[in-house]
Amino acid sequence: MTSVVTDSPFVRACRGLDVPHTPVWFMRQAGRSLPEYRKIREGIGMLDSCRRPDLVTEITLQPVRRHHVDAAILFSDIVVPIAAAGIDLDIVAGTGPVVAQPIRAESDLDRLRPITAGDVGFVAEAVRLLVGELGPTPLIGFAGAPFTLASYLIEGGPSRTYLKTKAMMYGAPALWSALLSRLADITLAFLRTQIDAGVSAVQLFDSWAGALSEADYREHVLPHSARVLQGLAAAGVPRIHFGVGTGHLLRVMGEAGADVVGVDWRTPLDQATQVVGPGRSLQGNLDPAILFAGWDVVRREADRVLEQGKAAPGHVFNLGHGVLPETDPDMLTRLVAHVHEASAR
Repeated sequence: MTSVVTDSPFVRACRGLDVPHTPVWFMRQAGRSLPEYRKIREGIGMLDSCRRPDLVTEITLQPVRRHHVDAAILFSDIVVPIAAAGIDLDIVAGTGPVVAQPIRAESDLDRLRPITAGDVGFVAEAVRLLVGELGPTPLIGFAGAPFTLASYLIEGGPSRTYLKTKAMMYGAPALWSALLSRLADITLAFLRTQIDAGVSAVQLFDSWAGALSEADYREHVLPHSARVLQGLAAAGVPRIHFGVGTGHLLRVMGEAGADVVGVDWRTPLDQATQVVGPGRSLQGNLDPAILFAGWDVVRREADRVLEQGKAAPGHVFNLGHGVLPETDPDMLTRLVAHVHEASAR
């Protein structure tokens, strides 16, 4: 196993330890907001980009060089492991993941096989290259949570209503459980591969969990996300759990077993820490749209987030969701510098 970064401000904040300043990184910090990213991706499909360790390394490093963030996050996509598991899919520009043959029946499960480290060897290679380049800057690995992956597989692509997903969850609970169990195994294998290669933390994205009630999340989703997060407990790296529109789920998401709970922009951090419960750090949660409102507003709102974050055992500054493609990169660079200066202990 490659040596991981264990004493950076980011890792310490994840563990609720004293830090020299509040660490900051941004979801989707490596992406379309950066001209250097758009240039290097020209003519290369998203899945192909994720499978090229040299390209993954360069794209992951771009925001670290430019913004001086406290952590890098591996450039990849949540559907990479299910493509490796045998699902025929593509990431269509402007749409997102599109599955050729959605999973709708028990017989479809056979197309979703377990994965081994060898199936995603390109990810491990990219992680090893990045660890060598990043030095003391920690690298965050990530994966999609079983529910969000299931929603893509069942719907066949992005959805606003999750009608087919919920129909299976309610109407075919045995099939639902079997599908999420397979996805939990795939996600665990994918994250373990990244940890073995040297990432210093992992984030589990349950992007669409906010579409569920707390009761439905607890019954149909929590056991599978918990199996992933608790299955990584012995690895010794911080585990972050994040969803969008999940203010009503923060308590139960905290129960899943993460060390850090990501909070979107809808819930103030000082309220979130009371709900999530003791002993868990928080990550978040500036509204990405605020970055378009001018520097005085950005600075004021960042200070508010920093102040509210003091209520948590540890705080990692982030946006409440990913960086929007139209964001001015210079605003992100300026924000990082401000967070470091304003929070210096």
